[in-house]
Amino acid sequence: MSAPTSPGLLVEDHGPVRVLTLNRPERRNAVDLDDRATLLDALVLAERESRAIVLTGAAPMFCSGGDIGSMTTDPEISRRRLELVNAIARQMVTSATPIVAAVEGGAFGLGLALACACDLVVASESARFAASFAKIGLAPDTGLLWSLPQRVGPALTRRMVLTACTLDAPAALACGLVDELVDDSTVLDRALVLAGELATKSAPALAGVRRILAQPDQTLEGILTAEAEVQMSLFSTPEFAEGRAAFFERRPADFAGAAASPVSVEVLS
Repeated sequence: MSAPTSPGLLVEDHGPVRVLTLNRPERRNAVDLDDRATLLDALVLAERESRAIVLTGAAPMFCSGGDIGSMTTDPEISRRRLELVNAIARQMVTSATPIVAAVEGGAFGLGLALACACDLVVASESARFAASFAKIGLAPDTGLLWSLPQRVGPALTRRMVLTACTLDAPAALACGLVDELVDDSTVLDRALVLAGELATKSAPALAGVRRILAQPDQTLEGILTAEAEVQMSLFSTPEFAEGRAAFFERRPADFAGAAASPVSVEVLS
């Protein structure tokens, strides 16, 4: 069974993995105001109802950015557009559920920001990437100035943002913007495999890791404190009880099953 689908966003469940497909192929999946609200609602729902998410776009493009035709000088509408993309970026980066991007064709502007906000990025060998905001006289949004340096570092971020240069797929792989390149016809399949692997992991552990990576304090002391807090909370989870038992019994851990059947566990020193 799949969650509700809307014209601009297709939603389909593959076991514990939910696939969200941007579905405006006639405009290369450019995202307008209504699409932003729909995507945000779908991401919030997917966090509650799935163990991993795949974000992709209807062929032939992942996402060409914001819908330029719907942009306006009206300050209220512009503010709402930005509030929604801020909320989308925040939801993607801070939610408990891991997200895999499946990029075919290309990711430009807002589309690049969506891809960078994902945990893993799988792309086709013909995909292209650009922070194209400067081409229309705008600055990046959707958290791109936070997420892009996380992947490619500050120097390449500066170049991409200021020049709006385009990276082909091999260059994107080489600089860390993309995690894997696959044949054009197998992008979604590979993303589903990776998301399925994430879905088998301990959900509280993945959520803890994502929370630490996204926290504002990235100093050594800040990370050490956060690691200790997360680790202490994980000791009392049924997933840790299952992982520990599986280790001693020399079998794969069933974290999903453990989550469905909570067990109390003694905290180890």
